[in-house]
Amino acid sequence: MSPAPKGESSGAQEQETAAEVTTGAAESGAGTDAAAETETVATTESAAEQPAAAADAEPAAEAESAAKAVSAAKAVSAAKAGPARRRAVAATTEEAPAEEAPAEEAPAEEGEPTAKPAPAKAAAARGAGRAAKAPAKAPAKKAKPAASTEVKVDLPTDIFDAKVNVPLIHQVVVAQQAAARQGTHATKTRGQVRGGGRKPYRQKGTGRARQGSVRAPQFTGGGIVHGPVSRSHAQKTPKKMKVAALRGALSDRARHGLVQVVDGFADGDSPKTAHAVSVLAAVTGQPAGSTSVLVVADRSDQLTWKSLRNAAGVHVIDPGQLSTYDVLVSDRVVFTKPAFESFVARVGATQEDSDR
Repeated sequence: MSPAPKGESSGAQEQETAAEVTTGAAESGAGTDAAAETETVATTESAAEQPAAAADAEPAAEAESAAKAVSAAKAVSAAKAGPARRRAVAATTEEAPAEEAPAEEAPAEEGEPTAKPAPAKAAAARGAGRAAKAPAKAPAKKAKPAASTEVKVDLPTDIFDAKVNVPLIHQVVVAQQAAARQGTHATKTRGQVRGGGRKPYRQKGTGRARQGSVRAPQFTGGGIVHGPVSRSHAQKTPKKMKVAALRGALSDRARHGLVQVVDGFADGDSPKTAHAVSVLAAVTGQPAGSTSVLVVADRSDQLTWKSLRNAAGVHVIDPGQLSTYDVLVSDRVVFTKPAFESFVARVGATQEDSDR
């Protein structure tokens, strides 16, 4: 074989050299691309990690700020509280056993006000302190029910079994109520009213009705015609009518078992309302204050008067003042034994005098 010419060999070498250069450039370009891709991936990963770290840091910062706000609120409330409350809180904190730590509160969102925690321990301490300081109340003593002191007596038939005359009773009651009126009502006539001495205008020529005084009854501020005058409303009632009406009222109560006699209401030498009321309830068989009771007792019996003068539904009266109206406005009539004897003696004497 003949050797290749010089020109051809040099051309082939140049081609090989160019191919190597191209291959190296391609390899170097591939390496550059791979490095660029690696750098891009690393940058992307770092960029993704930064928001995650920031997101983790935000709750921690918000929780820390919420904790600071809670501690500040506690400090303010402790500063506002008085020394007694602070001492109570300190004592409760020392005596109370360690409690479990409260669950962490969710961090408040931005822009929302932080709510102040309720001072539950302080309120409990205040309640415990008040309960400890408050003195124990002694149980109220209940009055023991007294035994009935009713005395069985024979009611005179001429007083407690008489005929009931309703019109007579009505007349006597009206007369009693009329006698209780003061009768001080009065009005002024045109001659008693001050002013009006001058004729208001001339007699003729005005076109109006003639007038002689502005204190005439037809004027405002004038006198009153046929008005009431001061007088006594008392009516004269014969003594026999009064006695007959009182006997009829007592007989009506006695027929229904509403007249009773007791030995007494006092227990000891001092007046006691509770004991007297319990005796009255035992005698009547009804709770105190449920009915109106007329108690007839001598004026000299001060224990009975002082014991019952403030009792609800009880009216105490002397036997010499007992009237038909008093019997009718009360549901029951209760005599003490001395008052009953004096009343029977007085009414019997009145009957004898009327028979003569």
